[in-house]
Amino acid sequence: MKIGFHTDAFNSSYFSFEKCLEWAQKNDVHYIECGLIDGVSWIHGLGYQPHVALYEDPVLLRRKMDSYGVRFSQVDAAYPLSGTDGPLRGVPYVMKSIQWAHLIGCPCVDTTDGMHQPQGLTDPEAMELMKRSYGQIVEVAEAHGIIVNIEPHGYFTTKPDMMARMLDFAKSKYLRMNMDTGNTFIAGQDPVAFLKRFLDRVSHVHIKDVSQSLAASVRGQQTGIAVSHCAIGDGVNADNIRSCLTLLRDRGYDGVLSMECEGQGGPLIEKSLAWLRKTLGELKIPAEG
Repeated sequence: MKIGFHTDAFNSSYFSFEKCLEWAQKNDVHYIECGLIDGVSWIHGLGYQPHVALYEDPVLLRRKMDSYGVRFSQVDAAYPLSGTDGPLRGVPYVMKSIQWAHLIGCPCVDTTDGMHQPQGLTDPEAMELMKRSYGQIVEVAEAHGIIVNIEPHGYFTTKPDMMARMLDFAKSKYLRMNMDTGNTFIAGQDPVAFLKRFLDRVSHVHIKDVSQSLAASVRGQQTGIAVSHCAIGDGVNADNIRSCLTLLRDRGYDGVLSMECEGQGGPLIEKSLAWLRKTLGELKIPAEG
């Protein structure tokens, strides 16, 4: 398996994307995931945001990333597709992200639904809306050879039966799932059972722990965690993560394990990295990075 991280870890530290590349090189991590910005953001333009804008030339950025020995495992285009503005804003955003991902050599684009039941839509109406949206998205993904992942992060996607229906929106090998150990847990699901059900559809994995205090206060009431302020291995989800890694090992998964946690400018995500490397060793899972 390959170790990577989401640059969300450095949101609060106001890192630039290049500073994240420096951190990756320093810590011998070769896979990175970041959000994509569709337009101009002042905080990004000033170098205080660890994400990438779609106006940045992908070929030139790839050359820079190559100089650091880092490549993309996935880019995040997770604008909620379940609301009435999903077709208007989310679909064009995801399509542009697919085209950009192709040019930079990134294999996956991440998508999801909204945190809450969509206002003004029944569940069947929202599902039908997303089915049409994903039909359009997958057509573009197939043309570019890019995997579109659905991440459990919202009202529909953290419900296993709904996720199963969404993964069947298009009969395509390019529509798959990004497993998230933290979001499934905070939504009140068993991450191990969730992963087991969709093991054959997983192409990318977010490794995220949950603090005891957060679990006690909101588990079963929220559908996702923006950024976990808990080092991986220190929370109440650590045993589930270990079990998920075992499932992935036995299935022959050789993709990326993307760490998601608050980095504190380095120390917290470095602690997470050490735990993940140690745990992979204990489970006899060969790891890159």
